[in-house]
Amino acid sequence: MTTATASGSLPVYRWRLAPDGMATRRQLRAMGLRPGGQDVAAEVQRPRRRRGPLVAYLYRIDSAKPVRPMTPGRAAALAKAMTARRTCPNCHRDAGYCIPRSLGMCVPCADSPNQHPA
Repeated sequence: MTTATASGSLPVYRWRLAPDGMATRRQLRAMGLRPGGQDVAAEVQRPRRRRGPLVAYLYRIDSAKPVRPMTPGRAAALAKAMTARRTCPNCHRDAGYCIPRSLGMCVPCADSPNQHPA
């Protein structure tokens, strides 16, 4: 019994039955690789009860390229972005965690909206 079926031009495999030599983006990343511009080689589908199947794209491992190294400029940009995500717009303090988008401010400011920052 084959686990692949034709869906358009891509082979489709059932969940956990993908052939060796193929991996998802996350699996490639865990191996220190990236797709590197290659096209999707296949799909893997996980059945779901209410909504349609969950689809993950598979890439060939032998065509994958190594992850690009972090440059000083990219590291500085990432640090600046993370600082912005952790700074409360209300009290202007570093919360020590990423500010929840649902609150829009740090938890102490959200718990006491009438209290002005010191």
